[in-house]
Amino acid sequence: MTTPLYQVDAFADRVFEGNPAAVVPLKEWLPDEAMQSLAAENNLAETAFFVPEGEGFHLRWFTPTVEAELCGHATLATSHVLYTHLGYDAPRISFRTRSGELIVTREGDKYAMDFPAATPRPMPEPAGLADALGIKPRIYVRTPNVMAVFDSADEVRALKPDFAALKRILTPFNAVLIVSAEAEEGSEFDFVSRVFAPAHGIDEDPVTGSSYCTSVPYWAKKLGKPDLVARQVSARGGTVWCTDAGERVIIRGRCVDYLKGEFSL
Repeated sequence: MTTPLYQVDAFADRVFEGNPAAVVPLKEWLPDEAMQSLAAENNLAETAFFVPEGEGFHLRWFTPTVEAELCGHATLATSHVLYTHLGYDAPRISFRTRSGELIVTREGDKYAMDFPAATPRPMPEPAGLADALGIKPRIYVRTPNVMAVFDSADEVRALKPDFAALKRILTPFNAVLIVSAEAEEGSEFDFVSRVFAPAHGIDEDPVTGSSYCTSVPYWAKKLGKPDLVARQVSARGGTVWCTDAGERVIIRGRCVDYLKGEFSL
């Protein structure tokens, strides 16, 4: 059996920016072991697999080591493949996922994802986390993930974490670590962030759509406005346009094709 495979740079304006995801359209599910092996072989932060279901699609995401509960950039990449390569032309796409129904629409040259918001609440400093980061954050907040808020964007850019220590600390939380700060005065962005996920097999994720379920409600309240433009300041970097919609977060980005291939099992 030969199956197509696309690699897409999500949250990107050009190749080698944003977060690369593999997208595999299927007519029916492969065994879980095969999908996990393919994700490990691709060795990207996420490989997305989807099958038609009713008027929409059933979507699943795999890191190189585990099946993910929620992934933004691979959902964005899947939407791009459907609209750009597979002839999908309905005004919206409905995905059934482990995190419930996710809706994606086209807005000009961007794709807009309707994701569940995660209300961040203050939490005590996890033991050893500031030492693992090398700089002490101003505050920690908790959703399903952990977010450390810093005083300046430069502090976020300068972080050089001890990933082995981060993995030991974050594994009991089963969480990724979002580090974030308000952007500099006069910047075109409202806030910046980075995301570390060594407990999930990824030291630093280039641009993490699902992290904005946590950071957008926080910064919308902090900055007093619902519409925000964020920059993930990883080495690859990527821009995310966001809206705080109460119990939902709208997360927007562009996609760029990197390659199209096929594999045989």
